[in-house]
Amino acid sequence: MLGAPHLQAIVLTLVAGIADAVGYITMGSVFAANMTGNTVLAGIALAQGQWLDAWRHLAPLIAFFVGAMLSRLLLRVLRTPTAALLIEAALLALVGFLPVMPEGAVLIVAAAMGVQASAITHFAGNAVSTVVVTSTLARGADAVLDRLWRGDDRPPPAATNRRLLAFTWIGYLVGAVIGGLLVLVLPYPLLVPAALLLVVLFIRA
Repeated sequence: MLGAPHLQAIVLTLVAGIADAVGYITMGSVFAANMTGNTVLAGIALAQGQWLDAWRHLAPLIAFFVGAMLSRLLLRVLRTPTAALLIEAALLALVGFLPVMPEGAVLIVAAAMGVQASAITHFAGNAVSTVVVTSTLARGADAVLDRLWRGDDRPPPAATNRRLLAFTWIGYLVGAVIGGLLVLVLPYPLLVPAALLLVVLFIRA
């Protein structure tokens, strides 16, 4: 049986996976949540002298950073992630209706992902990112090896930790699949992750 923290983490990774896939497909091959990918693509563009393309991949990093700072400010002032998640949901829900070009839209979604990245960072006592999965895979590998290797005095990590890491990676993958399908059938696919954020708030209640 999955506890509320696990469900929260899974839904949040679904949101990020959907947003990243929708953003990449519809907003000019730029990631909305995966800032590592944007950094690498910006570096490649710079190496090739493609200055405008480099800026297209660097600008979302700034938006993401601002979104994360806003989320942190809200947490310091209000002591709850509710307002941050509501702002993220509003940004995702409204972006499709705003008269902005794809370049502007991806900045709004990147800001929303920055908000999410700082809104909730711990689930059942475990620090887990819900907007990137590279570190999740590394921590999952650590947890599996520590469980198998009994040669030291350190206790193996809790089973819930391994399950949480696995479920968040799967959630991100499933979210990307859903995002890829949503752009084929819905005119405003980001309404789906916006609705999922409300589910996260309900789970927290």
